Amino acid sequence: MDMTGAQWRKSTRSGGNGGNCVEVADNLPGVVLVRDTKDRDGVTLTFSPRSWCAFVAMARDAG
Repeated sequence: MDMTGAQWRKSTRSGGNGGNCVEVADNLPGVVLVRDTKDRDGVTLTFSPRSWCAFVAMARDAG
């Protein structure tokens, strides 16, 4: 997948201590990308926007 143009952002709840954080890019058409901030060249997970919204809603409800 061509990730050129992905605009990565960290959660506003991520601390500044370099802990366990992920970055999300949701500006590309039809996909949401997720990667580990400590391994930016590693695996990138790909979600459909609908699946990503469902995941975020579940995480929010569980928190």
